[in-house]
Amino acid sequence: MIFVDTLKTLPEIAGGQLVLTDSSGADIAAIANAPGTAGSFRVYAYLAQQYGSINAEAAAEGLAIFAEHTEDASRYPGKHPNIDRLIAVLATGIPLNARIENA
Repeated sequence: MIFVDTLKTLPEIAGGQLVLTDSSGADIAAIANAPGTAGSFRVYAYLAQQYGSINAEAAAEGLAIFAEHTEDASRYPGKHPNIDRLIAVLATGIPLNARIENA
């Protein structure tokens, strides 16, 4: 299945952005629920809801959801930072916490 088809199967989650934090609670990234990043917002929000954090298991599922974009991100590091982040979580096993904010 390709990304756009899989994305349609995920629940829609309200919010303005998803903020990722490290284990100390420091903000490390924000993914806006806006054109260009709404797909990533939806994937990360779904993963955080399912797993409680973006841990290695969540990252593996996220990479499968991103499908063809995961392959592209592997070939071109930096092109897809939200996928790169999942690859790093899977490689290191260091989870990220996520919270949804209204704006």
